[in-house]
Amino acid sequence: MGKRDALIEKYAQDLRTKCGMEPDMDLLRKVTIGCGPAIYDADAELVAAHQPGEIETVRTNFLIRKLGLPDSPDLTEAIHAAIETYGVSNPHKYRAVLYYMLTRHFGKEHIYC
Repeated sequence: MGKRDALIEKYAQDLRTKCGMEPDMDLLRKVTIGCGPAIYDADAELVAAHQPGEIETVRTNFLIRKLGLPDSPDLTEAIHAAIETYGVSNPHKYRAVLYYMLTRHFGKEHIYC
């Protein structure tokens, strides 16, 4: 098993155990690949959910630029809802997991087809 496959399995396990959802493995794989080399960097693979600047980065770089969503307060609310689902007290929120949840939330799976 390659390093990326091991990470995808780790993300799938987080979705199952911490978020209470069974992941679509094909979509999770595509979202993970879309994160690029960030998944291999200890700092970049995590989202610092307690930092407003990090929430803004997810909103701007992922939701608006990648998913093509219009700017609105709904974006920040969705990020906070995903963080809540992941567990506010959980300090390790993987970027690929949050991006997966947000992609599903907004029904933008077709972006990764």
